[in-house]
Amino acid sequence: MQNAKNTHQEYPPAQISRLTRTQLHDTVVGHLRNFIVEGVLPPGSKLNERELCERLGISRTPLREALKVLAAEGLVVITPNRGASVFQISEDEVCELFELMSGLEAFSGLLACERITPAELAEIKALHYTMLACHAQGDLPGYYAKNHEIHDKINQVARNASLRHIYLTTNQRLQALRFRSNLEHAKWDKAVQEHAEMIQILEARDGPRLAALLRQHLLTKRETVLRMLAAENSSAAVS
Repeated sequence: MQNAKNTHQEYPPAQISRLTRTQLHDTVVGHLRNFIVEGVLPPGSKLNERELCERLGISRTPLREALKVLAAEGLVVITPNRGASVFQISEDEVCELFELMSGLEAFSGLLACERITPAELAEIKALHYTMLACHAQGDLPGYYAKNHEIHDKINQVARNASLRHIYLTTNQRLQALRFRSNLEHAKWDKAVQEHAEMIQILEARDGPRLAALLRQHLLTKRETVLRMLAAENSSAAVS
């Protein structure tokens, strides 16, 4: 894991394309959020405004506005007189947030089985097939984007506004870790199998069974992430 004290961050040119002025605010926020989720901007890394502005082809004003949005989401920490850095989550927070998220996902699945329409089910199945294609091609960012859409859609079709709000707030802080949980290929393959099962259960509208699978799906990700963090901390201690 990158040391948070580093003051100079290199941003790979291939990762960041120049932007047009169209919907600049949302575009900048989206780009930065994806860089954090996919690890282009590692946890704890200091964000160099000059370099980011050059890479994105923008001025500091839209960049700083985007950083404020990400700070409100809990993805960025802004410290007076020191600038912004990517948030770094503790092991205790990992345990708590994944535990909470497992319950939110389970409840979403339970309600979704009761309330999903045939058209919504067809949409989720289409996302699943696209996700499978990304997995077959080894396209982790593409896979994760569709994976995220599937989980998000299940939450949406639960049709519970209060659940939706808590789900989005909690999930924003876990996106980078959920992405990294698929870096172990065996775990990635296992997640794909579980998703196929989710689709079958959702089609059968078996709420309790889907709730149980979603809960375990998230708790398994938690254990994977904790192992990865422990290995990184051990390597950092040795070096």
